[in-house]
Amino acid sequence: MKTSATLLAAALALPFAAAKVSYDGYKAYSIESHNEYEAVEKALESLEWVNLACTDNHDHLDIAVAPESVEAFEALGLDFKLVDGDFGAAIAEEGKMKKYKRTVKRQDGPAPLPDFEFFDSYHPFEEHLEYLEDIHAAFPDNSEIFVAGESLEGRPIQGIHLWGRDGPDAHEAIIWHGTVHAREWIVAPTLEYILYKLVDGYKKRSCSSVRALDNYSIYIMPVVNPDGFAFTHESTRLWRKNRQPRAGTTCVGTDVNRNWPHQWDVPGGSSTNPCSETYRGLAPGDTPENAVLTNHTLTIAEKHGLKNYIDWHAFSQLILLPYGYSCSAVAPNNDYQMKLAGGVEAAIRSVNGLTFTYGPTCPTIYQTSGVSMDWAFDIAGAELAWGYEMRPLTQGQGGFVLPPSHILLSGAEQWAGAKYLLANM
Repeated sequence: MKTSATLLAAALALPFAAAKVSYDGYKAYSIESHNEYEAVEKALESLEWVNLACTDNHDHLDIAVAPESVEAFEALGLDFKLVDGDFGAAIAEEGKMKKYKRTVKRQDGPAPLPDFEFFDSYHPFEEHLEYLEDIHAAFPDNSEIFVAGESLEGRPIQGIHLWGRDGPDAHEAIIWHGTVHAREWIVAPTLEYILYKLVDGYKKRSCSSVRALDNYSIYIMPVVNPDGFAFTHESTRLWRKNRQPRAGTTCVGTDVNRNWPHQWDVPGGSSTNPCSETYRGLAPGDTPENAVLTNHTLTIAEKHGLKNYIDWHAFSQLILLPYGYSCSAVAPNNDYQMKLAGGVEAAIRSVNGLTFTYGPTCPTIYQTSGVSMDWAFDIAGAELAWGYEMRPLTQGQGGFVLPPSHILLSGAEQWAGAKYLLANM
């Protein structure tokens, strides 16, 4: 089976390889498995294709087929639907980036907030760091840049800490992580949109922002897998994992969101295969990125208490609650979490009409083990620990590859949900 792990072996054999992968001529398909998922995979073994959605829900398979395999694929007799006849063009459109124009710092006071043009395109990793620095420059008395640690390749795992009138240490913490899965480009600018709205609103004395920052200590980390994210820009757009090599295999990378040191080895919720998109690692917490995130989160939780943790993802339009590792385990405050999630969903839906499904992860979608949400709830003591899957709903609507025009749409939706959550939890 020539999925992304083997199809791109030459580029992925070394952690620092950055040969640019082209998707020109690829076509995207959704295949119905009819409870014969393994048979479908076997039928694809001789073809060149890339997996476009990583789930353990085996009712269908979303793939992009290389141009030299399209004719053979369509002759297999599978129950498929063409969802994008020019997948390479979608990648090219998404990749039209505008250079971020940084704000000019003033000597006599705070800098202006960054220009809203930042949200007109996607940006490389370095420009996300610059954006956080410019937000801090515009809000110097109520924010700080922090570096929780470094990735395997030495990139900073960086965020921004916001607070209100009572200072940085006065209230319970909120921690929001983004882009643990590298290919989910819509996540970082969506979080940065929320960040902008919080700061702009506080400066203008907007009730929602003032109430949020005067009652919580908020930590926002838009890109917690910087090596993987940089790799999606430099080489392989659909890369998911970190860039950690392992002995005895040419397959690179661990799924950092199957590596959290809690319920890590529960059968069925992750993979022991280093070539799998959901490879959990050799031991719980054995990725550099996870070690940084667990240490930082525990430090903040012990210092402030942890009111809310969210791990932001795309796609599928979901609000996921504990637990992922078990379909029978129920969070003690599940009713409270469900009520809040319903309110968040209604707030999101009010913006553009998109509906989000919400509920405990395992019974709502599928089993996931070693995930951040379960760890944050059980180990870090978060009162609310959620995972978001943002727009779009399906691969046919763009999947991981969304035009930049979706950034403002996603930002407005998630800002509405965040305002509701911050006001009601």
